[in-house]
Amino acid sequence: MTDQVWPDLSVEYALYAAGYRRIAGLDEAGRGAWAGPVCAAAVVLPLSRPDLALALTGVRDSKLLAPEQREGLLPTILEVAEAVSTGWASPLEVDKLGIVTATRLAFARAVAGLRCQVDALLLDYLTLPEVDLPQQAIPKADLRCLSVAAASIVAKVERDRLMRKLEADFPGYGFARHKGYGTPQHRQALERLGPSPVHRMSWSAVRACVSGAGLSHQGEDHQAL
Repeated sequence: MTDQVWPDLSVEYALYAAGYRRIAGLDEAGRGAWAGPVCAAAVVLPLSRPDLALALTGVRDSKLLAPEQREGLLPTILEVAEAVSTGWASPLEVDKLGIVTATRLAFARAVAGLRCQVDALLLDYLTLPEVDLPQQAIPKADLRCLSVAAASIVAKVERDRLMRKLEADFPGYGFARHKGYGTPQHRQALERLGPSPVHRMSWSAVRACVSGAGLSHQGEDHQAL
């Protein structure tokens, strides 16, 4: 069952044995939101550390953790990791480029921000053609790979913090509660207030709310996590 799945370092160690010493695990938060940026995180773990898995006890896919658990694990990840970086793609970039290209841009920015040179990347599904590094895209990597799970926590915590700040800048939408995802509360606020500057106007569900036409479900992930 999903709640019994814990990530490990088997993929990272296989790459390490193949000669890749610094491997960045990458994941993102906010890809399915109606508002706010996409946040990507890159985490490089010290694979030569013998107690690495023990040091990161409790780290797993951020979607399986409560907000207070994610916040509690972030300092541990920052202390244990060799390098951590975040990269962002703005709502305007999402609208101009499309969500997949914007997500790749956020990933590339996260990799570029690492304070060490990495040898390979581990990602969940997506690859980065614009980054000239060996890459391994693994379905559900955030469930399987400890470095990617750590990145998922970093991205989620950092983006949630930003969305709480955006609540102060754009009150009434409930950003602090739903983090920009398509909840009923968010839909009602959009219908009442219209869009804010951080809404993704290229999304059909947002346009439908603004126009009063109701929700249009066309593949957007609108689950608030």
